[in-house]
Amino acid sequence: MKHVVIVGGGVIGLSAACECARRGHRVTVIEKARERRGASLGNAGMIVPSHFIPLAAPGMVALGLKWMWNPESPFYIQPRLDWELLAWAWRFWRASTREHVERAAPLLRDLHLASRAAYEQIGEECGLVRKGLLMLCKTQHALDEEARTAAQARALGVPAEVLDAKQSAALDPHVTMDIAGSVHFSRDCHLQPERYVAAMERRVGRMLDAEVTGWRREGARLVAVKTTSGEIEGDKFVLAGGVWSSALVRELGLRLPMQAGKGYSLTLPQPVELPQICSILTEARVAVTPMGGALRVGGTMEIAGFNECISPRRVAGIVKALPRYYPRFEPEHFEGIQPWCGLRPCSPDGLPYLGRTRVAENLIVATGHAMMGLSLAPVTGELVAQLASGEPPRFDLALLSPDRYA
Repeated sequence: MKHVVIVGGGVIGLSAACECARRGHRVTVIEKARERRGASLGNAGMIVPSHFIPLAAPGMVALGLKWMWNPESPFYIQPRLDWELLAWAWRFWRASTREHVERAAPLLRDLHLASRAAYEQIGEECGLVRKGLLMLCKTQHALDEEARTAAQARALGVPAEVLDAKQSAALDPHVTMDIAGSVHFSRDCHLQPERYVAAMERRVGRMLDAEVTGWRREGARLVAVKTTSGEIEGDKFVLAGGVWSSALVRELGLRLPMQAGKGYSLTLPQPVELPQICSILTEARVAVTPMGGALRVGGTMEIAGFNECISPRRVAGIVKALPRYYPRFEPEHFEGIQPWCGLRPCSPDGLPYLGRTRVAENLIVATGHAMMGLSLAPVTGELVAQLASGEPPRFDLALLSPDRYA
């Protein structure tokens, strides 16, 4: 039995902790902000095998530049003189190629499907709903674009059906839609992230409320992590610190280029209508998820450093988008609803950092999942536990190497 010390208590760290504990290891999870958990609690709760295209893809740079001029758009980069931001943007541009998508898509598909299978085992605990996802398209142009993605999905073995407006309404008659059509990804599903985090916490051994301040190493190995509550010695160490991961390992010489992508959500406790299928409003890039009797609406990707302030203009963009697709809703329905925000850890190529690193032989990195953290949490936990146990990982992790920007 090994002592596995995990830095970070969000969905990735907790999933890794549970899998390590299941293999008989003693586990300590270090988390400095348990009540907030970064992007782990207020997200849209979607499990998405449909999301096999990484964020860095052809056309994303041009689309991002177009959106930047609208303060209510789905994407925004706060202009600032920051060398790390400039280097990240250059790497993002370099990665946004068709070849990159072709390499990454099969792996992302397999990882999402493996996570979905794992969620099936704990479905009752986290409120898992297996009704798929609708990509709702307001315009025919968007529907044509999504139809091409659907064709790619089917080529990869991911079921996808293109529906017109009437077929979409028949699939979810509990909500009024004003759309040109949709694509239904039947293997997608959704859950309540708060319930998943609570379920994982019940399985974890020891959790320490502390901030990591450094590391102690002997030769090629780490022997302890330094915290505000003292040193924690261990046999294996797992870095799952989300957007703070890069700074935490800088002293070790490990470079993890990352930007914090701020996302927002609002949860209506008593919505005027309650769809039964989670959806993405395609042109607006807004996610809509029923959670019990409530409805969560979220979106935006705001690159503004470690700033967790709420931007009213970004929230307004989300609120205005919903009635365009679901006309029974009005912006006034969101009055008095407190917006939530969280920082997603975004790598330049849109892929997580997952695996061992050359800087220390007993350090495992699991971060950089961007908007796919919840969807990839169980399989990430499994892979971390395999590495910590000296087992060969279930998937080839070469594309996800933490050393790829060394």
